[in-house]
Amino acid sequence: MSEHTPRPAVSAEGLRKSYRDQVVLDGVDLEIPAGTIFSLLGPNGAGKTTMVKILSTLIRADGGRARVFGHDLAAEPDAVRAAIGVTGQYSAVDGLLTGHENLMLMARLHRLRGAAARRRAAELLDRFDLAGAAKKPAAAYSGGMRRRLDLAMTLVGSPRLIFLDEPTTGLDPRSRRDMWQIIRDLVADGVTVFLTTQYLEEADRLADRIAVLDRGAIVAEGTAAELKRRIPGGHVLLRFAEARALESAARELGGETDPESLALKVPGGGGIASLRGLLDRLDTASIAPEELSVHTPALDDVFLALTGNRGADDHARKANR
Repeated sequence: MSEHTPRPAVSAEGLRKSYRDQVVLDGVDLEIPAGTIFSLLGPNGAGKTTMVKILSTLIRADGGRARVFGHDLAAEPDAVRAAIGVTGQYSAVDGLLTGHENLMLMARLHRLRGAAARRRAAELLDRFDLAGAAKKPAAAYSGGMRRRLDLAMTLVGSPRLIFLDEPTTGLDPRSRRDMWQIIRDLVADGVTVFLTTQYLEEADRLADRIAVLDRGAIVAEGTAAELKRRIPGGHVLLRFAEARALESAARELGGETDPESLALKVPGGGGIASLRGLLDRLDTASIAPEELSVHTPALDDVFLALTGNRGADDHARKANR
């Protein structure tokens, strides 16, 4: 690595983990640039949570090596822990304590005392729009408020890398979008986010890069757009005012007609060049569609194509709720 190349937030080579005779991770390689959102997708049992536990030093890998901001997980676990924060799938909030008390407890764990602890708690309560509920028991908080408090507690120590393990599970759509904005704001401040999620739309909206984990191995990695281009099924849908125009367009372009809705589905990726060519052919033939829409494969199509197991169907159903 040259002196001008930024150090990655996470780099892993050949990570392996087994429980008895069950292989959970089978030689996983990862590199996550600092200041980005990386999303790890996979069906239940694919190894996502195991990966998070290894990278956050909660368990040891059986083989391979990994570094967090240059610190080796095996040789420098304390330095790794000082650089990271973890917000798990299940809230770590103590419902009997107030929001302020939860944050003060976390501050003491990070060796903040007195005015410094109170100042940090106040900053985070304000940042996460919890100041008005600071003195209320966390048990009285809504689901979205509890998740915000949970993340605020993770940030007490100002981590450079945050592991978010299914952070919006159980939240209503408005609370989920509020959490998305919080995550974007964190990254804008320079934090790196390692996100695992059951909601494919969440990864599509947030992640700079996505990896798909299946049966302990990374089966695909790239941006959401790159992954979608790997899957066939893109098409242009044309709708016409008259059956005669539909028939003429089908003769000119081919494709699949739907006489009932006067629609023609023409295979294609929807790129600018191909779309312009399609319209030129229609113009030359004096055929004018009433509507045109471009359809590309969704991330759930990618997921289902790449993970051929029973967990995929459950995953897709959750993504579409």
